[in-house]
Parts: sequence; C-alpha cells; structure tokens
Amino acid sequence: MIISVTKAENIKDYFIMLNFDNGTKGIVDLRETIFNDKRKIFEPLRSIEYLKKFTLGSWTLNWGNKLDLSPEYLYKLAMVKK
Repeated sequence: MIISVTKAENIKDYFIMLNFDNGTKGIVDLRETIFNDKRKIFEPLRSIEYLKKFTLGSWTLNWGNKLDLSPEYLYKLAMVKK
C-alpha cells in the first residue's frame, strides 16, 4: 500500500496525531521506536523538544538530522491502537 502523511501534530510527549491521504487518522506513540532502536540517528529524538521539531515533507515526517519514518510504518503504528 502506498500512503502519505498529510497532517501531523504532536499532542503529548512521544504521541503524534497523524492524518493520512486515504482519510484515516490515528495517534502514534513513537517512544518504543525511538528508545528500542539503538542506531545513533534516533538518539536526538529521545529529547521531547527535538522530537517536536519535525516537519511534514511531501509524504512523511522529517527531522533535522535527516531521519524520516516511512508513512507505511507510521500507518501500521496508528492502526494497531484502534
């Protein structure tokens, strides 16, 4: 499935509300992703202030350290909670 994030808003700590181009909305909790992945690129996101500094690119969330998360992964996270 090809999907894009169309809107994103940090709502609290590691929780981000996402809208997808298929009309679906959901909340993702990125805490596990950020703390369980030991790659250095995730280290800055452990700071809530840094995490909140994402931008919305043409299809997904982006951070200043060049990290982006695939919209398919974010969709899967959002749908697990439903």
